[in-house]
Amino acid sequence: MVRGTKKSAKDNAVSMNGEIFEALRLLEKEKGISVEFMLDKIKKAIVTACKNNYGNEDVLVDIDESKNTFDVYLRKEVVEEVFDPGCEILVDKAREYPGDHEIGSFVNVRLDTKQFGRIAAQTARNIIRQGIRDGERGQMMQEFQSRHNELVSALVERIDPRTGAASLRIGKAEAVLPKSEQAPDEMLKEGDYVKVYVVDVKETEKGPRAMISRTHPDLVKRLFESEVPEIYDGTVEIKSVSREAGSRTKMAVLSHNPDVDAVGACIGARGARVTTIVNELGGEKIDIVEYSEDPQKFVASALSPATVLSVEILDESAHSCRVTVPDNQLSLAIGNKGQNARLAAKLTGWKIDIKPESGFYGEE
Repeated sequence: MVRGTKKSAKDNAVSMNGEIFEALRLLEKEKGISVEFMLDKIKKAIVTACKNNYGNEDVLVDIDESKNTFDVYLRKEVVEEVFDPGCEILVDKAREYPGDHEIGSFVNVRLDTKQFGRIAAQTARNIIRQGIRDGERGQMMQEFQSRHNELVSALVERIDPRTGAASLRIGKAEAVLPKSEQAPDEMLKEGDYVKVYVVDVKETEKGPRAMISRTHPDLVKRLFESEVPEIYDGTVEIKSVSREAGSRTKMAVLSHNPDVDAVGACIGARGARVTTIVNELGGEKIDIVEYSEDPQKFVASALSPATVLSVEILDESAHSCRVTVPDNQLSLAIGNKGQNARLAAKLTGWKIDIKPESGFYGEE
């Protein structure tokens, strides 16, 4: 069994259009899809074309990227009488190729690429197009998965005037930030860079999809991790976050080093650290309180900035308690439309009943 190529002045590889290779290199540069990946798809497309046109998928494709050339060979069996021209070659014809060819041996017959018909070309184009889509999908999935549950900086490329959804560019991938995941009254503009939190990554029929948010409580958590070194290195731990995006956030922190004040580290010198995050969130108020394993201390702290006189545990298993505050602190403890009490309850995981010291719920 001998393999060879026909003795001919055309032994040089068939010239592949240099523009195709240039296009592949441009694709790699702009989309990040490697030339090798696309050349592999092209090889498969050629094999498919040969199968469709010649009924032979025993094909050798030799691509020389450095010379912008390729050769295509059909492997044919040497026979005495040809019944299938796509897979068989007469012994006399086979002897035009180097080597001693006998019936039953195989020879690689170089194919004139011009013989590829319209159907073959269309098959190749479809597979290459699919290869580009697959490459982009794989790249997007990798891009999103590497940033799952992380804070990322994204460029606002377009705002849908009908729905208010923002199309964002994250690295080389794209994602959509729905209006529901934007803070109320937040006005994003094309060309803005914004921080978003990658909540989840899903593979859908239309390709990978990143679920991103600017309202998720973990967005605040990640912002503090990036701004406060003590949180990043584990000296200070964020124990819980409760948030009503665009309005107010409460965050409970704990120091693992007695020499480090957890709340002070988060606020920063003259409030510099927390101010940076407040600005990123469009002026959202942030209460930073100290976490405690003692639920009474934790609940009292969570109701900041209100002063708490006492916390009475009503039902430990049901996590319910009653808090007493000075009469003039009642509205502050409850907050506008109950927001302060509501965020404190979310932060601590306790149901909080607030009553004034006098026991009378007056105008104050």
